[in-house]
This record gives sequence, structure tokens and C-alpha cells, in this order.
Amino acid sequence: MSYNAISKTIFLPDGREITIETGKLAKQADGSVVVKMGNTMLLAAVVSNKEAREGVDFLPLSVDYQEKFASSGKIPGGFLRREARLSDYEVLVSRLVDRVLRPLFPGDYHAETQMTIHLISADTEIMPDALAALAASAALAVSDIPFNGPISEVRVARIDGQLVINPSVSDLQRADIDMMVGASIDSVVMVEGEMNEVSEAEMLEAIQFAHEAIKTHCQAQLELAEMVGKTVKREYVHETHDEDLRKKVWEATYDKAYAVARRGSANKQERSEGFKAVRDEFIASLGEEHGYDENLIKVYYHDVEKEAVRNMILDERVRLDGRQLDEIRPIWSEVNYLPATHGSAVFTRGETQSLTTVTLGTKLDEQMIDSAMVSGTNKFLLHYNFPAFSTGEVRPNRGPGRREIGHGNLALRALKKVLPAEAENPYTIRIVSDILESNGSSSMATVCAGSLALMDAGVPVKAAVSGIAMGLITDAKTGKFAVLSDILGDEDHLGDMDFKVAGTKTGITACQMDIKIQGLSHEVMTQALQQANAGRLHILNEMSKTLSSPNPDYKPHTPRSFNMVIDKEFIGAVIGPGGKVIQQIQKDTGATIIIEEKNEKGHVNIFATDQDSMNSAIGKIRAITAQPEIGEVYIGKVKSIQPYGAFVEFMAGKDGLLHISEIKHERLEAMEGVLEIGEEVKVKLIDVDKKTGKFKLSRKALLPKPGAADNQ
Repeated sequence: MSYNAISKTIFLPDGREITIETGKLAKQADGSVVVKMGNTMLLAAVVSNKEAREGVDFLPLSVDYQEKFASSGKIPGGFLRREARLSDYEVLVSRLVDRVLRPLFPGDYHAETQMTIHLISADTEIMPDALAALAASAALAVSDIPFNGPISEVRVARIDGQLVINPSVSDLQRADIDMMVGASIDSVVMVEGEMNEVSEAEMLEAIQFAHEAIKTHCQAQLELAEMVGKTVKREYVHETHDEDLRKKVWEATYDKAYAVARRGSANKQERSEGFKAVRDEFIASLGEEHGYDENLIKVYYHDVEKEAVRNMILDERVRLDGRQLDEIRPIWSEVNYLPATHGSAVFTRGETQSLTTVTLGTKLDEQMIDSAMVSGTNKFLLHYNFPAFSTGEVRPNRGPGRREIGHGNLALRALKKVLPAEAENPYTIRIVSDILESNGSSSMATVCAGSLALMDAGVPVKAAVSGIAMGLITDAKTGKFAVLSDILGDEDHLGDMDFKVAGTKTGITACQMDIKIQGLSHEVMTQALQQANAGRLHILNEMSKTLSSPNPDYKPHTPRSFNMVIDKEFIGAVIGPGGKVIQQIQKDTGATIIIEEKNEKGHVNIFATDQDSMNSAIGKIRAITAQPEIGEVYIGKVKSIQPYGAFVEFMAGKDGLLHISEIKHERLEAMEGVLEIGEEVKVKLIDVDKKTGKFKLSRKALLPKPGAADNQ
């Protein structure tokens, strides 16, 4: 049987190949492709209903990326031994694809659409996340689903000073820039990544380099669509409009909505009520029997409100809350707000507030990672929570959604760049940000609060980190644009860009950009980054008024750590049969002890909540691992008594013979009544048999010789 598979090859700048194949797998989907690079293969399939559900006025798009464990020859963990709900990593990849696809669907297309991307073969050196959006867009390209693409995403990294597209996993370890860039042929749509305190110019150079590579991906998809005959897309009618009503709403409400926007109220609720009052007044003016569709009125008024706000900002050069374009909202912060935590901070900027905690745990608290591509542990976690009350809403708590996972990951990437090196940090660090108020960029508030909480906890971070969200309003007709610093929620919703930048005084550590318009110019992006730099430094200065550097010590109730390196031969002795010895030490001292074998040595991490507990644990381990030295004096315990002497345990696990002749200077005829089992006795190590390694002890050597005092 012939499947008439059609394929297209893309060449990366360094000559490596990516192939796109369609027509062989999943042919009942509206569009499906297999994207292959090395041994990594992704299957993307898309299905979109022919009609929209009644009452739906948005695009119900779902994007699910999932890694099949079989792709790397693994069986999933857990009781069921099958792939279950998406992991956080899979959610993050799904979001990367969603954020670049969603803006390019037609605005009036509302049919339920599902994009599924499966990793079906894994190459340990090729990251599949850099191919997922290409696979998704190619599936759309070979379908009849309306889409204003194609698009693609690539990973751009700077390795040893050189920019590389889709680097290998091993090379990526040396990167000081690691970004995902999504774009169409014409313009960049999405950016997300982390950097080692790089400059704005260096970041822009990486974005432009990535875009050039993406253009070839898009051209290949256009050619593939022609090869399969899918250049004509399906027709649809998902919206019905009343142009007379649209005009009526516009003429009656635009000036009033503009006036509300120009009023400059700093309170979100007041602004919301002001805009709503304009709409309600218009509806009331129509009379009870007006006969118009009120849902359409709301749609048209939303357009009026959006246009009024945008024009007001472009014309007046002021913001909804009265601020200047580059003005940051008032900031206040506090540390050590929660005295029982290891570190805490409250960070408030305008109507956005984060209460953040830091917990320092042991190696036993590390996160276990078991995925198709990666198995191991993670010792830095950041969790972001967004309860409904933060926006004055009622909503059931169903656990973290994709937005919470994405915002938490962005803050994590921003902060992890300033953490101490792993060799210098014995702790598992968990940061939790609870958003208590939200009106614009709670993820960046999490960065600021997280940085303060880390310093409050005494973690020796390299520098403080702050974050800021930038917005953009443009007018294609006039060429006017306004870059907005520290955007409000309304400005994010009504604007053309959400550009989050986090970093230190030295440079950028993380960024995330979503662009809602095509053709964002280099000039605008440059100004946005320069304005973000000034805002970031202002926020850092405000944070320094609360805490400018890490506390010199951990909190009194923070677990203390101590690291020891012992010879490999002693690992078993410290652990004991079935863990008996180490468990007893932990029980006796209250400390937590972890032993790992690295580089032919035993690395011992001891965690304790007080110094006495720590000293006791250290002493017991040193007693087990110490090497006996001839001439040293020990306090031993009699283990057994024989006719010729006693065996004394003078060090943990080490017995020596205290011969009958070495107990006293006087001659002893027998051992009866001289020593008792369990009795402590002070002894001196006088010799070690070179052939047998047996220890010879003496008590006599520590006693004064008879008559010594009389001879003085």
C-alpha cells in the first residue's frame, strides 16, 4: 500500500536538517505532520470543527504537547504505569506553542480547535520543545483550517560567544543566552528565555538571529502547502453583525468612554464602573423595547472602549491611572513579615501584591523528575498561586492552571541565575508566591518579592533581581506608538504587547514577550527594552530601601548544614547494616544525615536545627570515620573478657586487645574481678600489627609507675 507521503527538508545555518513529512500518519485529522531532526520525531495533528458553538465569541483553541515515554525506551513511574496528566514541563511547551499560534488565527474564527503534539521518538541530544511549534504550524499548513501563518519557533543560544539555532543538549549547558523565539515571516510574535545578566543589545541580536532562521522554516511550510494542495482554506461565518447598531454605539459612547479614560483614576474598580456606566446609560437610552441584541451591544462597546483608551494614551501621552508613559506605580515592600518562615517578603506595586516565602530544605526535599527526556532531581522550586480574591472574583480553587505554571516558571528562570553555585548551596530551595492583589504583572511582582525573600532568608544570592512588564499602543495609520512601563491589567488587555523583563543592575536574567500585532519594528523593541532597563533599575532602588543585600546569617530556626568528605571505605560503616547506624545517629541527635558517593569519596551532608545537635552528629560520624593513631589516648568500652585480657572498643567499630600484662604495672594472675563488660576504660594505642592489622592497647602506659613519686 502506498501512502503518498510528501516531505520537505529545512537546513539549519550549520547544515543540520529538519524534515517535515505528511500523508503517512493520522490522516483523519484535518492536518497532520511528522517533524524529524536526528532521532527526535514529533507527530502533530490538528482538528477544527466546521461550525462554532452558539454564543461563542472567541477561539476555543487547546494545545497539548505530550512526551511518550516509549520514545526514549522508558516505562512511566507510578501505579498505572502510563502517561497521565501533562507534567509542568509539557504544560510549558504547550504554552509556548499556544502563545505563537493563537494571535494568528482570524479574529472572527470561533470553531473549537484542538492541536495535539506527541513526542514519538527522542534523541537525547536534540530538544523537542524547539520543534513543537514548527510541527503545529506545519499541521495547520497542510489543512484547510484558516490561519494567518505559517509560523515557527527556534531555540537560540549563545555558546562560547557564538549564536546557535537549536543547539544540542550538551552544548546548551555552556550557554549564557537560552531563548525560544516564535515568529512569522514578517514579524516576531513570542519570546521567552533566560540569560546570564546580558545587555539589551545582546538580547536583540539573538532575537534577530533567530528570526532569520524562522523565515526559512515558514517558506518551507508554504511550499509544503502547495505540494499537498492546501493553499485554499475553508470558508466560514462565525459572526453576525449589525453595522447600523455598531455605528449607533460608536457615535453615542466614544466621547464618553474617552472622557472616562482621560479622567486618570488610579483605582481599577472606579475605572471599571465608569466604563460600565457609559454602556448602561446607552442601553437605557434605547428603551425597554429596543429590539437590539444586547450581546452585540457589549461587543461593539468593548471595541469603543478599547479604541478610546488607546487613542487617549496616544494623543494625551498619559495613562489610564494618570501616570506618565514611563512612570512606575508606587512601591512598598517588607521582609521578615512571617517570623516562623525561613524567609518572607511582601512586595506591592500599585494594585499588585505578592506575599512570598522561602523554605530551605535538605536533599531529601529535592523534586524527583521522571520524564521521557530527563530523569533526576531538582533542588530549586518556585510555585506561583493566583487565588480568585486577588482580583475580587469568586472562582473555585482547582489547583494551578497553565497560567500559574507559566508565570511561576518565568519567575524561577529570573531568580535561578543569581543563586549560589550548587557546590556552595547545600539546600533545596522552595519559593512560594501568593498573589494577594492583581492589576498588572503579578509574575514580575513575584520576581521582586522572591528576590527579597531569598535575601531575608540569608541565601547568598549574587545580586538582587527585579522585573517589569512593558506594554505598547500603536496606530498603524498615523505611525504613532507609546511604550508603557509597568502596565496595568487593562493596558495589557487593550494593548499590542506584553513584554516582561527581569534582571539585576548588571543585565537581563529572563524575559517573556507576547506581541499581538504584526510587524513590530526594531525601533519599537529597542525603545521598549531601554525603557524597561530604566524601570527595572528604579524598582531595584526601591527594593534596596527595604533590604539591599542578603542577611549575613540564616534565621535561627533554619536547618544548619555541614558537609564532610570521608573515605569511600567508611560509607558502609556510617550507614551500617540496613541503615541501622545512620538511623540511630539521627535518632540520638535529631539531625538529618545524607550520604552520597561522588568521585570515589563519601560526601556527607548534615542538617540540624541547633548547634548542639549538629556537633553531636559530627562527633559520632567522625568517631566512625577517624583513623586510629599510635600513641593516641581513647576512652573505650569493654566488649568481652578473655583469660589473656579484654577486648576494648576504643573507636566506633574498632576493637583492640588490652592484654592482661597491659592493665596494671603489677602482675595479674587472672582476669576475674579486674574489669567488667560495658565498663569504660582509658587506653592508649601502643601498636598495630603490620600483618593482621590488629590493635594493641595499654592501660598501664597511662598509669604512674609504682614508686615514681617516692623517687622524685
